[in-house]
Amino acid sequence: MKKFISAALMSFLVATSTSFAAPAEADKETINQIALLQSLTLGHFDGSISAKNLKELGDTGIGTFDGLDGEMIVLDGVIYRANQDCKINVVDDAVTIPFSNVTFFEKDFSVRLKNISGKIALESKLNELVKKNGENNFYMVKINANFDEILVRSEKGSTKPYPTLVKALETQKEIAQKNINGTIIGLYCPAYMSSLNSVGWHFHFVSADKTFGGHVLEMKIKSGEAEFDKTDKFSMILPENKDFQKLDLGKDLSADIKKAENDTVSK
Repeated sequence: MKKFISAALMSFLVATSTSFAAPAEADKETINQIALLQSLTLGHFDGSISAKNLKELGDTGIGTFDGLDGEMIVLDGVIYRANQDCKINVVDDAVTIPFSNVTFFEKDFSVRLKNISGKIALESKLNELVKKNGENNFYMVKINANFDEILVRSEKGSTKPYPTLVKALETQKEIAQKNINGTIIGLYCPAYMSSLNSVGWHFHFVSADKTFGGHVLEMKIKSGEAEFDKTDKFSMILPENKDFQKLDLGKDLSADIKKAENDTVSK
């Protein structure tokens, strides 16, 4: 269990991929966020931190890449990209990142999973543990499981002038796999994060053989285990460029975020 379980502490830092300097000893009790989901939703797709520097902030997490070029899964210190075809590759250290959440994963508790009928059922099971351990904290979850089936999506990168996130996701491809082993990395943000990220759960997947993955739209779990890392500190690193300063981050983007999180092209 983490040493500190008090209310979330927010520290707001500013860095770029060229000026970034990691602390001498990274804080393993912190969710480190690059920019805001809201800035990504408005179409700020310029990377502001390199993959190399992101790995100095955490070994587990989710995010995307410069130009919204695919879905990010960070697992065991390796940054994977799911391209538009949901195929996985390891990214080069020089690749830049416009949005991400990472932490150094340390298991605090876990729950066995069996016959989970879908994404809503999974969230309900995970929320039982969240309610028990504190709904106002952050959680990174690592789910190693055998999936009866899983549906993921990823998208093609965009070029300037960038579209909004919802518009960019019109390029997404959805691919399903059955009887597959792999890992879901999930982030839980408490309700008070609604102006900085997506509230509740956000899941990305990578297969055990590291060939397939993406943003999770639906799944059925045959059996597995969810490991939780409970975290009480949050740090945000903001982009340092003129385009970011022009964004209207006071807008209510909840409908667009919900659409981007959950919509499929078939709807």
